[in-house]
Amino acid sequence: MTERKEHGKGSGSRGRISIKTSDKIKGHKETPARDPRTPEEIPTEEKLNLVYRMTFELAQQMEKSRIAQYTELLYSPWRLIWLNVLSGTSRGVGIAVGFTFFAATIIYVLQVLGALNLPIIGDYIADIVRIVQHQLELKTF
Repeated sequence: MTERKEHGKGSGSRGRISIKTSDKIKGHKETPARDPRTPEEIPTEEKLNLVYRMTFELAQQMEKSRIAQYTELLYSPWRLIWLNVLSGTSRGVGIAVGFTFFAATIIYVLQVLGALNLPIIGDYIADIVRIVQHQLELKTF
């Protein structure tokens, strides 16, 4: 349950509203029980409290989604372009480094298997080496 407290002009907070929330587990939502009363039977103050709570929760969800920063980013296209170029470059470098480590690991494993002189795997590796050498002889740089 939230408790709403308005500060007066003398407190120096310029009409701000502070909200005290209860110590519930974050992320845990309780499902409210259905009120058997009709909307006309519910007091106006209770309706306003419900609207306030729903608006407050919506505002918190919007702050968590950082929608304000996203809209600010949309209004500065050069910053948006720069961030996209930077993120694309870092993804490309990351993919290149990752593939290099992956290929080096595969080559190392193949060298170890080739050194063991296993009959089937050794023949397979020899075929791969022959194919690569043949392709290198065909290409003129």
